[in-house]
Amino acid sequence: MAIPPEQFKGILASWASGVTIVTSRSGARVQGMTVSAFSSVSLVPPLILVCADKQAITHGLIQESKVFSVSVLAAEQRELSNRFASKKDEDRRFEGLRCEEGSTGCPRIPGALAWLDCRVVEAVDAGDHVVYIGEVVAADARDAEPLLYFRSRYGVLAGR
Repeated sequence: MAIPPEQFKGILASWASGVTIVTSRSGARVQGMTVSAFSSVSLVPPLILVCADKQAITHGLIQESKVFSVSVLAAEQRELSNRFASKKDEDRRFEGLRCEEGSTGCPRIPGALAWLDCRVVEAVDAGDHVVYIGEVVAADARDAEPLLYFRSRYGVLAGR
């Protein structure tokens, strides 16, 4: 028998992670969401994965367009993480942001530590989420401190 969802969520909060914003575009429609379920998958070919809640508007756009961009957030981007995580005002998440358009057409979050433009190569149904495996078609990074998330709090690396 599986453990209860709240217990599972509490246990997983013990896993420190980086924070990303995943964006997608289909025609004139753009969406984005905060995602901590992000990982590398393969070096050859270059593959990553992101997990998207089936209820998220961004999930539907990725499903439709088959492209997404991942922006790895820098330490000073807590406010953006919160803005893109909130279910409130999803249609206003990009207000005031001057995003560059990636090679996939998806927006890249300005000031991010790194970004990866991807095309979906596989979508795996996984309970209340979909695991999108994306082939990285363009990427870059800059030298900055990452935004970290641990036990429902943000943090930064110590001792650097």
